[in-house]
Amino acid sequence: MHNLTRAVAGLLIANIILFVAGLLLTGGHERLVALGALWYPANPHFAPWQLVTHMFLHGGVGHIFFNMFALVSFGRILEREWGAPRFLLFYFLCGVGAGFVQLGVSWQEFNALHERLVAAGLAPAAIGELLTAGRGVLPTDPAVKATLFDLYGVYATPMIGASGAIYGVLVAFGFLYPKAKLALMFVPVPMAAKYFIPGLLALDLLAGVTGFSLFGASVAHFAHIGGALIGFLLMLLWRKRSAGPVVAEQTFR
Repeated sequence: MHNLTRAVAGLLIANIILFVAGLLLTGGHERLVALGALWYPANPHFAPWQLVTHMFLHGGVGHIFFNMFALVSFGRILEREWGAPRFLLFYFLCGVGAGFVQLGVSWQEFNALHERLVAAGLAPAAIGELLTAGRGVLPTDPAVKATLFDLYGVYATPMIGASGAIYGVLVAFGFLYPKAKLALMFVPVPMAAKYFIPGLLALDLLAGVTGFSLFGASVAHFAHIGGALIGFLLMLLWRKRSAGPVVAEQTFR
């Protein structure tokens, strides 16, 4: 911990403080999620600041551990390369961008599901009442009922976690150190970053499109893709000024 850089240490401390507060305060996690998680814009909980605050909330020990492990492992390297101000700008742009991408995907999904329900004979006003109340008279048709549940899931499930920003950090690391050896914690087979990171993104994209995920349920895969995309675009923009030396054999785990 003594070799942590300033910005990474600050982000780590902020995430841990909020996570512990959610555990110790009565109703703390629920209140933090209501205020700080990123909700679908039609939900009354939504607020613009959630595009930033969702990055500091996590759903469990495993969630925060893996995000903070990645932040410390890769973020401190980028911060030493760029300095704290530039690293923080990059980190927050990736995290906010991930939020926008996830909202865009959710908006498309919400509207497609809503159109299917209207085509099945449900009135928009009735759908709105079911969403806001969270209960009511449900349709008897199993397929229509399943569609309604999917719609409610988009409406009422907020996004939390720093993963979008972390994926941007991973992409930046891959740009700067493409030959660095990386390995998943539970699959310790080292692979060059230029292959490892695109492979990880391909798994996320597959999970987002098909719904089959190796990362577990309730994962915002398109937020991961969004953070990585913003990171990629920023690295293209900054490439001439921020390209660093290649690390050929160092292994990060």
